[in-house]
Amino acid sequence: MTDGSRLTAFGNQLVEVHIWLREQLEELRDDVDAYFAGNGLPSRDLRAHCLSFCSALTRHHTGEDRVAFVEIAAEFPELRGVIGELRTDHNRIDWVLGTLEKLLRNLPAEPDPAAAAHVTAELEGLAALMETHFTYEERKLISVLNSLDLPEWRAERPEFLRVDGGGPAAP
Repeated sequence: MTDGSRLTAFGNQLVEVHIWLREQLEELRDDVDAYFAGNGLPSRDLRAHCLSFCSALTRHHTGEDRVAFVEIAAEFPELRGVIGELRTDHNRIDWVLGTLEKLLRNLPAEPDPAAAAHVTAELEGLAALMETHFTYEERKLISVLNSLDLPEWRAERPEFLRVDGGGPAAP
């Protein structure tokens, strides 16, 4: 490809998605902090924001499990152990997301210090898990993804490379 028509390599696109997910989590954390400080979104809007973020993160990880990891395992069998570890992380993250969604679904009408402590602890745990997971995944898989040339991924961006409600990530 010429420089003008060259598309961003898949691994670089993955980094962009991770950056976007980190930003979305930070916005959610800010909204939660504002809610418990008494000057944030109404609880139903906060729940909707959480659901949107949780859905995006789940969509990303499900896409990796069903598409990216299958391709990588077929092309690079030596990475099957890494893929297994990443799938285990996905399960841990899913569990935390479920707990977070339950906490936010049961938010009191008025901000409550006990609820704030629980929600904040789950968000901190989620942030730590995500950061460790993303860093490990990027270290292990970026060069591998960048080496793949899959026309079907270029024709229709797979779920794990999508941001913002499922639309394609910018090339």
